[in-house]
Amino acid sequence: MCGIIGYVGGRPCEEILVAGLEKLEYRGYDSAGVAMLGGGGIEKVRAVGNLAKLKEALAQDGPNGPGDPAEGGFTGIAHTRWATHGRVTEANAHPHADETGAVQIVLNGIVENHAELRAALEAEGRTFSSETDAEVVAHLIARHYAGDLTAAVRAAYAELRGHYSIVALHADSPGVLVGARKECPLIVGVGEGENYVASAIPAFMAETRRVLAIENGEIVTVTPDGIEITTAAGEPVEREPEVVTWDEQAAEMAPYDTFMMKEIHEQPEAIAETILDRLHDDDRVDLSDVGLDDGFLEGLNRVIIVACGTSYHAGLVGRYAIERWARVPVEMDIASEYRYRDPVVGPGDLVIGITQSGETADTLAAMRLAREAGATVLAVTNIMGSQATRDSDAVLYTRAGLEIGVAATKTFVAQVAAMYLFALRLAELRGTLPQADLTRLIEELRLIPEKMERTIDSESDAVLEIAKRHADQSFFLYLGRHIGLPICLEGALKLKEVSYIPTDAYAAGEMKHGPIALLDESTPVVCVATESPILDKVLSNVEEVRARGADTIAVATEGDERVAAVADETIFVPRTDWVLQPLLAILPLQLLAYHVARLNGLNVDQPRNLAKTVTVE
Repeated sequence: MCGIIGYVGGRPCEEILVAGLEKLEYRGYDSAGVAMLGGGGIEKVRAVGNLAKLKEALAQDGPNGPGDPAEGGFTGIAHTRWATHGRVTEANAHPHADETGAVQIVLNGIVENHAELRAALEAEGRTFSSETDAEVVAHLIARHYAGDLTAAVRAAYAELRGHYSIVALHADSPGVLVGARKECPLIVGVGEGENYVASAIPAFMAETRRVLAIENGEIVTVTPDGIEITTAAGEPVEREPEVVTWDEQAAEMAPYDTFMMKEIHEQPEAIAETILDRLHDDDRVDLSDVGLDDGFLEGLNRVIIVACGTSYHAGLVGRYAIERWARVPVEMDIASEYRYRDPVVGPGDLVIGITQSGETADTLAAMRLAREAGATVLAVTNIMGSQATRDSDAVLYTRAGLEIGVAATKTFVAQVAAMYLFALRLAELRGTLPQADLTRLIEELRLIPEKMERTIDSESDAVLEIAKRHADQSFFLYLGRHIGLPICLEGALKLKEVSYIPTDAYAAGEMKHGPIALLDESTPVVCVATESPILDKVLSNVEEVRARGADTIAVATEGDERVAAVADETIFVPRTDWVLQPLLAILPLQLLAYHVARLNGLNVDQPRNLAKTVTVE
């Protein structure tokens, strides 16, 4: 989940590398570093902290060092780190080198057999300077180097076990970068007389939009004049560049103060992009781009959904929709648990892996396990060409666009919308919804983007006032039932992620079985009480909370005065079909988390200890 950028060409590369890191800092901000190869050899600067610390170090390095672009190298690699192995120290920051400094590498991911490799290398007399698993890669490449950097990387790759991407340079091979991919993303940017390699496209999008996606198990050699891709065995791979059409401004936060707020406001567009061209005028759901056979879906035995974090909550919403509309049994599993519990799965089962990045290690492992057992696997992801698209039989893309904020907002609602589309299509194929209901739900779904926009615009100030009254509390409790429960879980997660306030979320019916002991007169209790067949039960639970003196904050359907009568504070969202309410009910909870964090002076875009893409267990 770290960020990688490399450059080789005819320009001094310091500014290019730093600009690339700025686009990748959401992937990790514990430390950062650059290594550049020029006429005077390799120059390296590293710093602990966010990218501003690296810039300070570069500026202080002196007029003839890396701080002076005119004297800098023309081949370079850079890295922003999210710590996995080793403390957050300058010694553990990337790039890492062998003891001579001739080999410099950056790595995203984990080397699982680093301990045994390190022991063997130390037995050979090699000296290590960090606590990281990544440093073994530099020493392995140095051990195998005999004038051909590509061959050395390939030999090192054969000895490594884990999931990672690496980029290497060597002091004796100017104008050459070599990368390798094992499950973690690696992308090449194709320029004119210069080329780039990175862990994500935004790193070089300001310089070129022509890209080559490196596949799992491939080695890529990048020079100013060309790109050569081979398999790990050395067999040539032919692949033409593709042109990305993203708007570069999507990576900028203006006119908002933070990426998180920008992306909250982008949610109506994310939903519209995900659903509208898949909803036909003749009241059908068109998922022909997904690649699942209609006959298979009609005879489906069951659905199993695997995901982590926010994606898990989106899957929970999908479970309610699939079971209610399509009448197919659904199992929901945390991917990191599913992959280790020897699950019973096989032909006739559909396993849906939900992963925003398409690179989440636990979800990918769960998908592979299911596929190996004979199940059909559907990936729900936001990133084309990600590993999830390779580890699945079919792909349902969300179209949320680039999300920079670490705390997911628009990718969550896009995942929920995608699950609704799938549930409606399944119901259509299996004949489990009357046409009148299908028509009504499709029309309601079409109206959701406008209703989301209205909710964000009308409720942000009201939520801010609620946040001001509760921002100094030490604990929040979230309660909901049925379709409201996943939204409570997601709302509580958002508050934990960006405000660091201990927060718990429970099925409201379970409150009496323990959580009610947590309540006192100062506890804010956030309740999702939107319209549903069990709203009376939810209101009863709200009354029980108030009886203990807690402050209740309710999210309700507009016009429902029953909720306002029992809650201390009420936030209203527009009326829609009750199963679709999560797309609206989550918005006030995102805003509440945002405002509480900002009132406490916290950086909502870079929550401590978190990173955007989790490519490790």
